[in-house]
Amino acid sequence: MDNSFKSGFIAIIGRPNVGKSTFMNKVIGQKIAIMSDKPQTTRNKIQGVLTEKDAQLVFIDTPGIHKPKHRLGDFMVKIAENTLNEVDAILFMINAKEGYGKGDQYILDRLQEVKRPVYLIINKIDLIHPDELFPLIEKYKDKHSFEEVIPISALEGNNVNHLLDVVKKKLPEGPQYYPEDQVTDHPERFIIGELIREKVLQLTHEEIPHSIAVVIENIEKRESNAIFIQATIVTERSTQKGILIGKQGSMLKNIGKNARKDIESLLGSKVYLELWIKVKKDWRNKQTQLKEYGFRSDEY
Repeated sequence: MDNSFKSGFIAIIGRPNVGKSTFMNKVIGQKIAIMSDKPQTTRNKIQGVLTEKDAQLVFIDTPGIHKPKHRLGDFMVKIAENTLNEVDAILFMINAKEGYGKGDQYILDRLQEVKRPVYLIINKIDLIHPDELFPLIEKYKDKHSFEEVIPISALEGNNVNHLLDVVKKKLPEGPQYYPEDQVTDHPERFIIGELIREKVLQLTHEEIPHSIAVVIENIEKRESNAIFIQATIVTERSTQKGILIGKQGSMLKNIGKNARKDIESLLGSKVYLELWIKVKKDWRNKQTQLKEYGFRSDEY
């Protein structure tokens, strides 16, 4: 009987919006990566930690690899590409519904340089007919020598446990890097900011793209263990500020109300959330502001 403990770091890569964050949240069992129907939601490497009796799997949810259009885009792509050579395994996730696209070839070209096992994860199989799956598998098998091809539905949970078992078997023996009750290496401030940003993306639809950042200005515990949080939503244009505030402050109120529910669930306490809007023109192309909002140039 094998009593050895296995551990390793696993990168999740793929085009924007293939379901990487949904998968991460399903595996970890709670919300640590924000989800949105817009591409390029994830901006930093988010480590999700799954600890079992015989293994610890540390997942890195990278920003979607895409052709960058601004400095923030450069930052996101460089993080994703640098991650590939630092891990024990790579999950290359695709959207079953969308199938093969130019963006996939861009990623596959980069995978040729990587000497790590790559698993092809076909996500969102709940959205296609089973007959469509085999041709899709064959198309990708011609493009790369994958360790294994695993179809899943991250949203429904289909085949996710099988995926974990397959990856776990191939991991090296190693230490437990994190305490068993730790699910991420990010501080609470970061996750709170991400939860607020998620609500902005969900509620404003196409009106506010990815031109926002969230800065947590203050977190303090008050009497009765209530937590008071002040945060600033930074956007690029004054017209966007108007959209974020909404008629008689209705949009900002909704963002705050929805974010507060998730933050209370995360912290296990009553939360008072105060949101402000600030306009910083073209912040995504300014190195000083990228740094100020948590996108550090020393990471790429």
